[in-house]
Amino acid sequence: LRRAAARHGGRLLALSPWRLQTNDTPQARAALRQALHAPIAVFTSPAAVHAAHRLAPLQRPAQAQWVSVGDGTARALQACGIDTVIRPARMDSEGLLALPLFRQPLQAVGLITAPGGRGMLAPALEQRGARILRADVYQRVPLRLRASAVHALANALPASVLALSSAEALTLVLQQLPGPLIDALRQRPLVASSERMLQAAHAAGFQHAVRAAGPLPEQLAAAATAIVTPSRPC
Repeated sequence: LRRAAARHGGRLLALSPWRLQTNDTPQARAALRQALHAPIAVFTSPAAVHAAHRLAPLQRPAQAQWVSVGDGTARALQACGIDTVIRPARMDSEGLLALPLFRQPLQAVGLITAPGGRGMLAPALEQRGARILRADVYQRVPLRLRASAVHALANALPASVLALSSAEALTLVLQQLPGPLIDALRQRPLVASSERMLQAAHAAGFQHAVRAAGPLPEQLAAAATAIVTPSRPC
């Protein structure tokens, strides 16, 4: 996203409310083995792929179908040697659920993920008859925002636009900002990676929110550029 913003003449201020930690436990390894041997295995993020590969070098069983939520996750799988990956054209949970693969009668579906994100996937698949074999291979460990990052946000606010791809991250960030800065941030434009993120933004009080064409960095940067004046950095 930093490189995409630079291509559009802007810069990126990263607010990181968590760090990613692999769940290297016997329970996580056992759950992963079960999930990977399901007829269909769904990887919800590049981080899920990387964590799973650390726990057990990935090898797709014959006849199994491995699915990624988007292009970034598919590229991560291919980097691990998985040559055939199913991915939706619309890179979000709704797009994944619209795949023909999930319209047929479902049995077991492995879900390689983390606690929190993609919360609608498991219930939606269960409603279609799937038995979910869930492997939480990593977790998001909350972090305090650096004081320097909060100060930089306050200084950059008049010429900023917020890029949103995680409702959970937005909640964690807003919990740590002073009230006046939150109020000022809500007055700035926001670009959301999906319809669900757009709804989350509105629920959080952001009124000047638009949906990007997709969740890829270039799509978010292009949407940000489109709603700020050319003289302002995104």
